[in-house]
Amino acid sequence: MNPKADDFDPVSVEGSVESVSGLSIEIADRLGALDIGARVEIERAGDVVLAEVVGLRAGTALALPFGGLAGVRRGARARFLHDRGGLRPCPDWRGRVVNGLGAPIDGGGPLKQGRRLMRLRATPPPAPARARLGKRIDFGVKALNAFAAARAGQRLGVFSAAGVGKSSLLSMIARNADFDVNVIALIGERGREVREFIEDHLGTSGLAKSVVVAATSDEPALLRREAAFVALTVAEYFRDRGARVLCLMDSLSRVAAAQREIGLAAGEPPTARGFTPTVFSLLPSLLERAGPGLDDGAAGSITGVFSVLVEGDDHDEPIADAARAILDGHVVLSRRIAESGRYPAVDVLRTISRSAAGAAGEQETALVTRLRASEALFEDMREMIRIGAYRAGSDAEVDRAVGLHRRLEAFLQQDVGACVGVADTFAGLAALVETEAA
Repeated sequence: MNPKADDFDPVSVEGSVESVSGLSIEIADRLGALDIGARVEIERAGDVVLAEVVGLRAGTALALPFGGLAGVRRGARARFLHDRGGLRPCPDWRGRVVNGLGAPIDGGGPLKQGRRLMRLRATPPPAPARARLGKRIDFGVKALNAFAAARAGQRLGVFSAAGVGKSSLLSMIARNADFDVNVIALIGERGREVREFIEDHLGTSGLAKSVVVAATSDEPALLRREAAFVALTVAEYFRDRGARVLCLMDSLSRVAAAQREIGLAAGEPPTARGFTPTVFSLLPSLLERAGPGLDDGAAGSITGVFSVLVEGDDHDEPIADAARAILDGHVVLSRRIAESGRYPAVDVLRTISRSAAGAAGEQETALVTRLRASEALFEDMREMIRIGAYRAGSDAEVDRAVGLHRRLEAFLQQDVGACVGVADTFAGLAALVETEAA
């Protein structure tokens, strides 16, 4: 009779490294004690490195490390752990910065641990048992309050090419929006940008109600992917305590890129633009965890804002396309608008919220619809105006659209440190339209 994995204490079962190739480690597993997602401690020169099983073969398991591979050799001992990863968050985590494993990296000492163990791979609440979307969100950002009206528990994507002001917009939302707790995941960022975001963009007051999860671009793919799960797990902890949680993730594209690295190392076939099949199964399992909690009157909600870095300004690339299909709305940042000097560079015609009808009142909806129609007319005539083929006075409606466009662009300009509420936003927009009518 062959021994079964259940016959052994999982802490004491060991194997050995058979080979190391590229990013992956092949571990002898004659007893079949390992499964996908299991964690392993592998000896290396002077210490151990934690790894996770991402693939299984006959008699061996394929693992990827959470750290560097330097010092790992063939024949090194591998100890199989029963701990599949989990967190014990508590309210004192606010104001702290942790890594992709949930360990503190801010020099603030050990993290206090809560009583409840939260699984990193938790499933979302059942759809029929989930609450409906909550009250309207005041982002404190004029362009979003007007053209991306959203409700608590909604999931929005911020779609942007590099260098168009994505991080600045996210920092404005984190500081200005009225939530009980922020959980901010900075994934794949440059090392210097993490501190800049925390100190310059978020600030002391913003950090005080935030938990920041950081995994920089130089860290292993597993750690970058895990940072996303850590962030959602922390957000779920506060949601289950009744809090209104804002989960900001910058960026979803880098989580997908990390999963692509993992999938390719595990032998998955590349598909569209090199992305592996597990990338497209990861996105919904991650994004569906944001949203309203159970409809029991006690749970809060997780409002998700996920940035998507579009490659080469192609808003139809695979990750952007997949994310749009899952999210409840999308905010599009335009390079052309940014180059004109207007920030945040929100493209009002391409920005859509699927809950706008339930978030905004009738008068607000009518005002926004009128502004969108005017902007659409201006865009139709933009090239004609630019080359001088249109003369002012030829069409009164076009003349009004041109004037309104200029005033709207000036109105939507907003400094990073400024906060403008919903009421002030629509009062300003109404004044624009009244000026145009006069």
